[in-house]
Amino acid sequence: MAFDSFKGYKSAIDSTQNLRTGVETSESLAAQALDRIEEIDTTGYELNSILAIAIKNNDRVFDINSPLAGLPIVIKDNIEAVGLPGTAGSTALLDHMVVQDSLLTKRLRAAGANIIASTNLSEWANIRSTHSTSGWSAVGGLTANPWIHSRSAGGSSSGSGAAVAAGLVTLAVGTETDGSIICPASLNGCVGIKPTVGNVPTQGIVPISSSQDSPGPMARSVKDAALLLEIMSATTGLVAATDDSRSLRIGVVRSWLTGHGATDAIFDAALSKLSKAGMNLVEVHIDTPSEDVGDDEYEILLHELFDDLGAYLTVRADTTLKSLADVVAYNLAHQESELKFFGQELFEKALVLGGRNNAYEAKRSRNLMWAQKTLEKGFSQADVLIGPTYSPAWLSDLVQGDDYSNSSWITLAPAISGAPIGTVPMGICEGLPVGLGVVAPSHGELHLVTALAQIERVLDLGVLVPTFKK
Repeated sequence: MAFDSFKGYKSAIDSTQNLRTGVETSESLAAQALDRIEEIDTTGYELNSILAIAIKNNDRVFDINSPLAGLPIVIKDNIEAVGLPGTAGSTALLDHMVVQDSLLTKRLRAAGANIIASTNLSEWANIRSTHSTSGWSAVGGLTANPWIHSRSAGGSSSGSGAAVAAGLVTLAVGTETDGSIICPASLNGCVGIKPTVGNVPTQGIVPISSSQDSPGPMARSVKDAALLLEIMSATTGLVAATDDSRSLRIGVVRSWLTGHGATDAIFDAALSKLSKAGMNLVEVHIDTPSEDVGDDEYEILLHELFDDLGAYLTVRADTTLKSLADVVAYNLAHQESELKFFGQELFEKALVLGGRNNAYEAKRSRNLMWAQKTLEKGFSQADVLIGPTYSPAWLSDLVQGDDYSNSSWITLAPAISGAPIGTVPMGICEGLPVGLGVVAPSHGELHLVTALAQIERVLDLGVLVPTFKK
């Protein structure tokens, strides 16, 4: 299936220039985006990446000299924005209206972003059940992959990745706790960046973990992602860094291979191209983590969820929903909508574990020590570290849940330590895109963006256009 929406595709950089010169208007670009949402998302292919269209504010006037100049963008539906539901995909929050913009939303609007919609996501950002299906929420249903409809769009920023890859908009905002931007960017064939934790404000975003949550940009090129990240993090120099030709030491981490033969072969072919282009590749050996590392991380997230979600709800909701226990009770009372495909055993475990207690402190100390030691070893030999991210998108299965059996653990140490990570498409495997991941030291976004852009140029894949196979 082909869609006319891809004719004349322009980048965010080009579109903002057109807005400034009067070639386009914010109204015309928004109308085009809404037409694409109708054509691809809600009818036609039924991508189902958009959870809600924003309530229009006809009085809004965009400053054409602002960084985005009225460009339409979409944000994940766990980010508060007046005029959007901000549900995290749960019907429990539908009756608790968003009454003020999150700090991030305020920052985006001040930069001239026209937030036209919120995107579907894995409900509660995939922290409710170990058997959850990425891209499904009780509010938004199941998001499809724009390449092959039956395949996963990844989690938890599923809708943001699918919307950008499908050409509905040029820019989207996702959030990541561990892999939730990198996974959907990889599976849908776009660029995603999770910045250093703390570089982008999380106030007014439905939380999992204050130590690991981080909003980030999703786009169809590194330069577009850098533009959005500058705004989100209130920094400069990232767009310029995409044109930086400095020689970086690129550490190749083979313990980050996925185990999927065809994906890892594409990574090896990418390394060959990078080497022939003169990039400085060095082999870096990093030990594979024990199961205890992942187990500790999961329980740390549940401890923090207990505290952080409760604190969020006391501000967002009224007295009917003020704790994780209230959410668990709500789900039990609304099983027909909330629990029809999978349960809430992680929520229930979080209630047993409790908040930031002595057991939490011990786990967090072990986890952080492992992550910092792991990355310090890599960065003693290289400026950035690279590896493949995920194998091709698996079949969406609302009964069995996700299949992460052929996934790299590239996101684990950056997630725990709070370091930045990004991904760019590296090729097509089995008719689906696969990504190459880049990890940088904490607050090393300049090196991260430089490396991502250099790799993007050498691989020279251009804008990947999905096949829309049903």
